[in-house]
Parts: sequence; C-alpha cells; structure tokens
Amino acid sequence: MGQGIAVDATPIRFTSWMGGDRDGNPFVTAEVTQQVLLLSRWKAADLFAKDLDVLSSELSMSEANAALKAVTQSDEPYRAVLNKLRLQLLSTRQWLTQAINQQPSPVPADLIWHNKQLLEPLLLCYHSLQECGMTVIANSKLLDTLRRAYAFGLSLLKLDIRQDAQRHADVFSELTQYLELGDYASWDEAQKQQFLLSELSSRRPLFGKEWQPSADVQQVLDTCAIVAEHGPEALSTYVISMAGKPSDVLAVQLLLKQAGAQFSMPIAPLFETLADLEHAPDSMQQLLAIGSYRNYIDNKQEVMIGYSDSAKDAGVFAAAWAQYQAQEALVAICQQAKVQLTLFHGRGGTIGRGGGPAHAAILSQPPGSLAGGLRVTEQGEMIRFKFGLPKLALRSLALYSSAVLEGLLLPPPVPKSSWRELMQQLADDSCQAYRAVVREDKAFVPYFRAATPEQELGQLPLGSRPAKRNPTGGVESLRAIPWIFAWSQNRLMLPAWLGAGAALAKAEQSQQAVLDEMQQQWPFFATRLSMLEMVFLKADTDIAAYYDKILVPTELQYLGTQLRQQLDHDRALLLRLIHSDTLMAKEGWIRESIMLRNTYVDPLHILQAELLHRVRHQPNSVKPDISQALMITIAGIAAGMRNSG
Repeated sequence: MGQGIAVDATPIRFTSWMGGDRDGNPFVTAEVTQQVLLLSRWKAADLFAKDLDVLSSELSMSEANAALKAVTQSDEPYRAVLNKLRLQLLSTRQWLTQAINQQPSPVPADLIWHNKQLLEPLLLCYHSLQECGMTVIANSKLLDTLRRAYAFGLSLLKLDIRQDAQRHADVFSELTQYLELGDYASWDEAQKQQFLLSELSSRRPLFGKEWQPSADVQQVLDTCAIVAEHGPEALSTYVISMAGKPSDVLAVQLLLKQAGAQFSMPIAPLFETLADLEHAPDSMQQLLAIGSYRNYIDNKQEVMIGYSDSAKDAGVFAAAWAQYQAQEALVAICQQAKVQLTLFHGRGGTIGRGGGPAHAAILSQPPGSLAGGLRVTEQGEMIRFKFGLPKLALRSLALYSSAVLEGLLLPPPVPKSSWRELMQQLADDSCQAYRAVVREDKAFVPYFRAATPEQELGQLPLGSRPAKRNPTGGVESLRAIPWIFAWSQNRLMLPAWLGAGAALAKAEQSQQAVLDEMQQQWPFFATRLSMLEMVFLKADTDIAAYYDKILVPTELQYLGTQLRQQLDHDRALLLRLIHSDTLMAKEGWIRESIMLRNTYVDPLHILQAELLHRVRHQPNSVKPDISQALMITIAGIAAGMRNSG
C-alpha cells in the first residue's frame, strides 16, 4: 500500500506497424523500414536530450553517494553526469541526421544505441538522491524521465514487421530451384518442415554469395538484415499474414537466422480467413511439438487473430464465432504445453473489422485468453479519436487496463453446450446467407461498384496501402478496409450485418429461450447483439436508396431494394430479441452522439452522390476541384461515422 509501481514497470507498451507492415504494400520497402527506425531513434534522442537539459539545470546539488562520486570528481556530480549524457545524445542525434539523409559518417565513439546506456546514468543519479534523503526531488522530473526511458527507450517505440507468408515461401522457392533441389513451392508440408529444420540446425550459410536473387526476394532478405541490425530494443514482433501452416513460421525463423539476428524475435502467425482460423489450433499444436522451436521462443508464443479478412470472407457472425473458438483452443493447447500465450487482436475501427467499445470487446473473449496479456491494434482515425489528446489517451488506456483486470479477476463464463450448439448453427446459417449474396449473386459485384465509391477510393490518399492485394481481382482481392469503408459511405453498412439477421430469424422460431439466456449470461453473444444495435443505428436506408437512384443502373437496383428490405427486417428482429423499441436505449449518451453526428453527415451524402455521378459520367471534363470535393466528402463521412476504417 502506498508504494506505487516499480521504476521499471511498463504495464502498457506502444508498438507501431507504420513503416514495417509491407503486406501487399509495394511502398513499404526495406529502405523505408530503415528510415522509420532511424527517425524513431532520432526523435527519441531529441526528446531525451531536452529532458536532460531541464534536469541538469535543476539538479545542482553537491551531496551524492559513493557510487555517483566514483564516476565524477565534479562539485556538481548530478549535473556533470547528466550533461555528459546529454552531449552523447546530441552527438547521436547528429549522426542519425546524416544517416537519415544518406550521408554516411564514422560512427561516433560515444554513440548511444542501447537503452542500458541511457538508463545507467539516470539510475545512478536517482539512487544517489534517494540515499541522500532527497526522495522528493528524485521522484519528481527525474523519475518521469526514467519512466519514459523504460516505456519508450531509445527507439521511441518498437516496430512490428509484417509480411505475407507467400513472400517468404518465394525466397526458398527461388533458392531451391537455383540449388537444383526442386521447387519449394511444390513440396508438401512435411518436406518443407524437413528442409527448414535441417537448415535451422546447420552451421553453414544457406545463401551463397554467388546467388543473385530477384528484386522481390532481395527485399525480403534486406528487411531481415535490418531486423538483425537494430535488434530487440527497436523491434517487436514479426507478423506473418495469411499464415496457415507451421512451415510459414519456421521459414521466418530461418530467414532471420541467415540474416545474422542474434536475438529470438517473436514470430506471430496471423490467422485471417475462416479456414485459417479453423486450422489454427492444429497448426500451433504441430509447431509447439518441435523442440528446437520451443527453445527458440523460450515458451512464449504470440498469435495474431485476424478480424478483417475473416469477416469479409464469412460475415461477422461466422467470423466472430471462428475467432472465439480458435482463441479458446489456442489457450488450451498452450496451457497444456506450458507455453505463455499472448493473443494479438488485429481489430480495425469498424464493427465489420472487430471494432467497437474496447471494454465490451475484451470482456467478451474466452476465459483464460488474457492470462498472457493483451495486444490490440488501433488503426486509422481511431488513433486520433482515442489518443489525440492527453485526457482522451488516459481514458482509453484506463478502459483497456480496467477491462483486462476485470477479465482476469472475473472471467466470463464457459459457454454451455446448448449455447455452443446454437452459436454454431447461427454461424453456419449466417455464413450461408452472407455468401449467397456476396459470392453467389452475379449482380452483387457490379452493384457494389456502382452503389459505393469503391472504385474512387483507390485514387484518394486516405489509406496506408493499395486498395487491393491484386489490382486485377474482384471483391475477394479487395482489402478489408476499403470493403468496409465503401459500404459506410452510402450508409448501408452491409458487411457489419449481412447474414446475421437471417440466422437469428431462423433461431428465433425454435430457440427463443436459449437466445434470451445467451443474451443475459454470455458476454460474447451480448456484445454481438450490442454491435448490431450500433450498426443499425448508423445505417440509413433512405440515404442508401438515394445512392441507388443517382448511381446504380436500373437493371441492378432490385438488389439494393432487397438489401434495404433485409436491413429493415433485421432491425425489427433485433429490437424483438433485445426486448426494446429503441436501438441503444441503454447507451443513451452514445445514441445521442450518433444521432447528432448524423445530422451533419447527411448533407455530405447528397453531395457525394452528385459528385460521383459527375466523375463517372463526365470523366474527361472533371476538374481537379471536383475530385478534391469528392475526397472531402469521403473524409467527412468517415469522420462522422467514427469507426469507419
């Protein structure tokens, strides 16, 4: 009681994907990652130098303990130590400036590169002040700087590296063909694992100097070399997109080894599609059975759960249940293997990408899933909305912290067998209804591209990555963000509800009592219905109908009519299930906030529909002002919808 947290405690840590997430993004190269890491170090050196400037001016006292006196003969020992550290940081900043500007210079002898170099002088001063009875001074600005040093370090924040599993496979496919060993891409999983494990245990280099890899393969190798150069203080986790097999993880382990990495970088498979989520437990069980891999991870495993692509693949209900079951199984597997599991939730801002109120989302996870801590993404406009101001940031972090503590101390109930059976039925029925429209209706893709600004999104500087993984593909190749974003622009909000209503309607006929029980006793299911409430409150069939009238060819408008009728039917069904005549009646403040924003957003929709009509029907005569106005309407609607990205 009254002791406070330890000086080195960092219960909340920040990492970033910006400049490290190259999944399908040709603009994030190894050179970009290097620049981002150097810029982060430059900023950290600059900020800590400013801190030390203030501290050295204040800590002018002469009384010190033996340890501090041993390193300086100055009458002002604190000032002497801190000034020396400040000059080292300024020298480091100067060297980083030249490196960032690609003007190589000799590495200074006093380069500050490791956190230990920053912490040791600060701790020396801190302990001396404590021992000399100056606790109040020690626990003032110096303690603040120490906490920042532990929390952010000399890299400011840690960078995640993310790459598609296929890009790693391409490296070994190209290499094995060059070595005349066959084509790695054509091997089965057992052959791939045998090759990778053999090379992981070998002491000889795998990549000979005579091998000249292609440009794409060289990018992967260069990225791994940068990881090896900057080390664990600057880097967090290597995330593998579209991971599905143990070989996907072992391939990254081998690439990092060949790059000369002297540390065990955490490697997190990202299970994204419905099939990948279903196969995730088996994949991880195989991986954890490999002794050399267990040694590499030191019994700590991180797994990323994909919300965006799974929802785009199967609809929100089926995706949510697959995510829940995958997490539940992974928790059990890791407990049995005595491995500490950290689940990394790849949520976006929207309901269709796993977004929504953080507190409710965390408490709706399976029991035991928070034992290894929590990692979660905050993306796009949600960063500004949740962390743009100090008080907002404090509130957001408090919500996360309280939810994690509550989830650990008062875990949610283990679902009853009757709940599981009904949830599986809901998942199957909703997936079938979702895919019947999105995949099987031939009119859907033309309607989607006519009724939303999907085609125009790729021309606007509003995303961190290209709109599509494959520029020539259809909806299946469209990234989850523009997929969701496009439907929020015309207020149909389709990906966040399609399929759910059809499944609930079928269950209502015979399972009303179980539905009520699940809603009252199971946070997972209650959260699903709560998210639907928010979606239906934000959706507007009149605005969606106006887009159809202005933009959609007559022969396709029937599909929009059907979808709006389904939305109205699903909204009425949900109100029956929650025994209410008003959406979000229990969340009055949020309801009023949404209704207020809608008043300001509605005119933007009318303007956007007109601008889209002009852009599409007069493409050769469209002036830059029109395109600029269209961009502004898209950004304005996104801001009004809040969780839109």
